[in-house]
Amino acid sequence: MHELVLLAGEDLVEPVSEALMNELEALSVSVEDADVDTAAEQALFGEPGMPAPREGWQHSTLRALFSDESQATAAATLLLAQAWATDVRVHALQPVPDADWVRLTQAQFAPVEITPTFWIVPSWHEAPAVASKVIRLDPGLAFGTGTHPTTRMCLRWMARNALAWPRVLDYGCGSGILAIGAALHGAHDIDAVDIDMAAVEATRTNAAANGVVLRAATPERAEGRYTLVLANILAKPLTLLAPVLCGHLTPGGHLVLAGILERQVEELRSVYAPWLALDVQDCTDGWALLVGRAPATP
Repeated sequence: MHELVLLAGEDLVEPVSEALMNELEALSVSVEDADVDTAAEQALFGEPGMPAPREGWQHSTLRALFSDESQATAAATLLLAQAWATDVRVHALQPVPDADWVRLTQAQFAPVEITPTFWIVPSWHEAPAVASKVIRLDPGLAFGTGTHPTTRMCLRWMARNALAWPRVLDYGCGSGILAIGAALHGAHDIDAVDIDMAAVEATRTNAAANGVVLRAATPERAEGRYTLVLANILAKPLTLLAPVLCGHLTPGGHLVLAGILERQVEELRSVYAPWLALDVQDCTDGWALLVGRAPATP
């Protein structure tokens, strides 16, 4: 494989990336701050779930991967011939050493501890000897591998408050990790729903791999009331979903909300106040876990 390294200004990052991927058939394209580790380095990020405030850094390095040198050379030649690309510069065209990419990728994902006895373990790892409960989950397209603080807090709460819930709803299930975690802690009659069919399919696959029985479908399939409702999404959709989520709670049922920044806690408490009181049960890396319990009588 060969890597084509280009330098471009902020306004050219998007068109150059699109040209490399769509017209010039690059295998991959990554973008980095060309000023990294200098006084001119800039942070570039937005709120979770929101687009970045800018499309690129003031000076960006684009790295495009090609199958061989001739493809990389042809791509550079064609790109620089475009009238709009006069400010794009070739920084390097270099071979990429052979590597076991699968092994390197897998090495980035180690077992994740939820509690000393409850772990999330990729299929290529052995479970720790102390683990009495294990979720087998490999990184995939659907959100929820257990590495994000919001997922870990939800699972930790369930591990510490396991009540063998008669009915559970995982709303916005992603990979199905929360629904699987509930099943491992004694839950029954579990519905996992998501608007993304890729998430629904991932949940079904992961449930089967973990020997868990649940129903995965789109949100309209959630019916009736549940003793535990889980929603690890983001503050904005959680705000809009308040009447839906609370409407699915049985009297005395638990509502567990995540995807909430600590500075958003009071806003969520206010929104959910007509139905129940939310308390902060956990905080990690600026994220908060909110838990409430529906009144015992309707």
